[in-house]
Amino acid sequence: MNVLAINSSPNKDRGNTALLLGPFLEGMQTAGAEVETVYTRDMDIRACTGEIACWFAHPGECYQQDDMQALYPKIRAAEVWVFAAPLYFWGMPGPMKNLVDRMMPLGGAKWERHHGRLVAVGTKPPVPGHVVLVSSGGLWDLTIFDPLVAHMREIAACVDREFAGALLRPESNVLKPMLDAGAPLGDILDAAREAGRQLVTQGSIDPATLEMVARPLMPEDAYIQSVNDAFAQILAAQRGAGGERVA
Repeated sequence: MNVLAINSSPNKDRGNTALLLGPFLEGMQTAGAEVETVYTRDMDIRACTGEIACWFAHPGECYQQDDMQALYPKIRAAEVWVFAAPLYFWGMPGPMKNLVDRMMPLGGAKWERHHGRLVAVGTKPPVPGHVVLVSSGGLWDLTIFDPLVAHMREIAACVDREFAGALLRPESNVLKPMLDAGAPLGDILDAAREAGRQLVTQGSIDPATLEMVARPLMPEDAYIQSVNDAFAQILAAQRGAGGERVA
């Protein structure tokens, strides 16, 4: 199985999203998948201009000469697309949105109905496969991911792929500090690893495994208090620094 992981965290492997993405990809590799990870922060990907020449004048080709040109063959060849992104304000980061929009050359000017919906079929379609979302967010509620999950489901449907599931991690800003402090949270990372193994070996991810990845770290009131305390410390530090930005 050929896997392409697209990490859109500006912090790359040091971010909260990578805490889930890393073990998930490890699980896939252990099960025999070949995995490549790319980072939108390292790429020049311009916004789609929407002239749709990639459907008509030059089917399957984008006229913009940037890093998407090297990425198209990898996207078309990968049986699994893993979109990894932090959730900042109820949606995907801008660099990932640019990349997704620039996937338009995968479609084309021929409409067919596949599995109950219309699909734009291109001259150079990707191989059949799956789409997976890995995302981390700072709020307690799991529902904050609903718009992003819906968007990923639509992306999968547009290219006639199966949406295999979403590894979601609310309360992500306290996960690493709790792990560093020795909190018993290894089951979350183990579940992410198991999700990768399941996708390769059985072609799907068990719902119970995804639920374990997203399980609460603490009661909601305790989480709210811990975050508010952290915010208060940051504000106090900024005032002490004369209003300068605190990294």
